Amino acid sequence: MRERTIAAVALVLVLGTGASAQELPAGLRTSFDEGMEALKAGNLDEAESAFRTVVEGGGGLAYVHNNLGIVLQRRGQHQRAVAEFAQAVGLDPDYAAPRILAGGSLLALGRVAEATAQLEAAVEIAPREPLARLQLARVHEHAGDWIGAVEQYRALKELAPGEAEYMYGLGRAYLRLSEWCLSELDALDSGQARLQQSLGHHYRVQGRPDLALRAFERAVEADPTLPEVHLALAQIHMEQKRWAEARRAIERELALVPESAGARAFARQLQALEAVTP
Repeated sequence: MRERTIAAVALVLVLGTGASAQELPAGLRTSFDEGMEALKAGNLDEAESAFRTVVEGGGGLAYVHNNLGIVLQRRGQHQRAVAEFAQAVGLDPDYAAPRILAGGSLLALGRVAEATAQLEAAVEIAPREPLARLQLARVHEHAGDWIGAVEQYRALKELAPGEAEYMYGLGRAYLRLSEWCLSELDALDSGQARLQQSLGHHYRVQGRPDLALRAFERAVEADPTLPEVHLALAQIHMEQKRWAEARRAIERELALVPESAGARAFARQLQALEAVTP
C-alpha cells in the first residue's frame, strides 16, 4: 500500500517537473499517454510495454525512465526499478521524484546508506515536498537514527501543522529518541546518578510519582552532590503534602546551589503552604 501511495504521488510530480512531456517526438506522445493511463489503472504490463516503446523510439527522457521505475517498483522488482530511477537522475539531476522513489526501493533492498543519500538529495532539491521528508524520516527510523527522524517530522509538522500522521510520527520519534538516550546512559554509566535522574523525570512525565521518587532517591545514593535531584524530590514530597521531607530535600538543594532561583522560589512556596495548612 505504501508503494502504491508513493507511486501515485510521483505521477503528480512527473507532470509538475520542468522536464516537459512536450519534449517527446510527436509520434511517441500517444504511446506515453497510453502508458500513463495503464499505470494509473494498475495495468503494469501494458504500462511497461508503452513506456519501453517510447524509450526504444528515442524518447528516453527522465520522466519516462521514472515511470518505468514505478512499474517495476510496484511489481516488487526493486533492483531493476533502481536502475531506471538512476537513469532518470542521470538525465535530470534536479528531478526529485526518481530520487524519492529510489529511496523506497533501496530501502527494500536493504541498502540503507544509499537510500538515505538519495532522499537527502531529494529534500535538498525540494525542501517543501512532504513525500521526500516523510520517506527520509522512515529511512532514519529504519536505521535507528532517531535524531534524524525527529528533524524530518518537525519539518513536516511545520509544512502541515494539522496533519495527524506527522504529529504521530514526531511523537513516536521523540519517544524512541528518549529510549535511546536512556539506553546510552545505561551503557556508559549503568546504575549511576544521571541514568536514575533521567528515569525519574521520565516517570514524572508519565504521572508515576512513586517510581519517580525511587529513581531520584537512587540518584542521590549514587551522587549526593548532583544538582536538581533534591529539588525534584522536594517537589514530589510537597505534592504529596509531606512537608518535613520536602523541607529537608530543598535545604540539601540550596546547600549545593545556593544561587538557584528555582530552588529559592520553591522554598518560599513551601513555607507559604506550610503556614496555611493545618
